[in-house]
Amino acid sequence: MLKLNFKIELVHCRVGRPKLDFLLILSNWFQVETIRVVLKKELDLPIIEISDPTAKLDGGDVLFTGKEFFVGLSEWTNEAGAQAVAASFPEYPCTPIKVSEKKHLKSLVTIGGPDLLCVGSGKEAQDVLKRMEREATFGYQTITLPEDEAANVLFLNGTLVHRSLEEIPQSFQVFANKIDYPRRSINFSQLSKGTSGLTSSCLLVRRLRHMRNL
Repeated sequence: MLKLNFKIELVHCRVGRPKLDFLLILSNWFQVETIRVVLKKELDLPIIEISDPTAKLDGGDVLFTGKEFFVGLSEWTNEAGAQAVAASFPEYPCTPIKVSEKKHLKSLVTIGGPDLLCVGSGKEAQDVLKRMEREATFGYQTITLPEDEAANVLFLNGTLVHRSLEEIPQSFQVFANKIDYPRRSINFSQLSKGTSGLTSSCLLVRRLRHMRNL
């Protein structure tokens, strides 16, 4: 069992893209066992567990574009963790990307739509984007946002979910001007004090035909 000093997070799920198995980032034993039971027995989801005891992997560093994986190498994720992602999903290219030790990859770049990367305008975010563009197997469009924190978005079932006008006033206008598909904004100011962004504050699962009591 792999133990990490961070939170439990699901790396990816089906959101209008090819179906993937689920990769569970493990934390402490109690949390692992509790989540394992829910995922297997209640949601009937497959789990891939990391066997390498040296691996460090956090969901906030794993970005799936629908075509390939980028894994940020940070304080919470190392090369062995990136290799675990590659081994778990051999049908997709998997590229490690160096990021600041104090930043998650998805705090700088996320997927904002089909083949669209949302990225902050700060130097660190732009440097990471350049590395991704050099190493990417596929091409992507980008949307650059004035506030770096605005780059952490969710693209779910054809809808872009981002932070509110009060939190990201400049980037909100960029979204309004450039995104022509459905958008939803969320006031994230309180939750942001304890998490690293929208992507780390939810577990995305397939829609269930019959919702069970969890």
